[in-house]
Amino acid sequence: MPTPIAREPALTAAFIDIADTMVAGYDLIEMTNRLARHCVNLLEVDAAGLLLTDGQGNLGVLASSNERAQLMELFQLQADEEGPCLDCFQSGEPVVAVDLSRWRERWPGFVDEAERQGFQGVYALPMRLRDQTIGTLNLFQTGVAALSAGDLALGQALADITTITILQDRALARKELLIEQLQGALNSRVIIEQAKGILSIHGQIGIDEAFTALRGYARAQNRRLAQTASEVISDQDLARQVLRFGAGDHGNAPSTPMTDG
Repeated sequence: MPTPIAREPALTAAFIDIADTMVAGYDLIEMTNRLARHCVNLLEVDAAGLLLTDGQGNLGVLASSNERAQLMELFQLQADEEGPCLDCFQSGEPVVAVDLSRWRERWPGFVDEAERQGFQGVYALPMRLRDQTIGTLNLFQTGVAALSAGDLALGQALADITTITILQDRALARKELLIEQLQGALNSRVIIEQAKGILSIHGQIGIDEAFTALRGYARAQNRRLAQTASEVISDQDLARQVLRFGAGDHGNAPSTPMTDG
């Protein structure tokens, strides 16, 4: 790791790099992979990885600085909820395991696997905003020298920035989805009003009666109301069927007058 003085430009470059991924073609995978690499470059760690929840409590491996870190992340997800990273996610608090041999009783399988991969220390930092934890940033060491308080704070700051970015993106996606749903509903309403008008004119019935016929036919056919309305607008034969249905004739004989005008 660079000396404190030499690390300052690298730290500045790291934050600029992460910020760039937020504003110029946001890519979650790219951003988190860069974060993992920056952690290795800036801190006294040999590997880094991220676990992220899908919003329903299911964790997955999102990024890792190398294959060994990825194997450790995957091992925890497959080991019946055993490991410091899962403990961190469940508690929302940092988990520091400097000498893993001391933690064998708590995570026997994880410690054995970590030693096979050459790791002796793990730091799991929560990706948390207030009471919402969406994942963990996990740092792995091959040695047993503890990270300084400053390095831990820096690691947590990097995790926090990533957390805010992810949550902001999710909130924006939800907002865009809501707007899309609302616009879709408004568009559907316009189509339904048009279909009601067509049925009313051609069937010589009131608007409310036309809507009752349209809705009843759609339900009977197990079809969406807006879809049926759209087809009524473009298909006079279907419009006749809807009018007959509304008049109580569910067979083939027309019982409601309909003009072509």
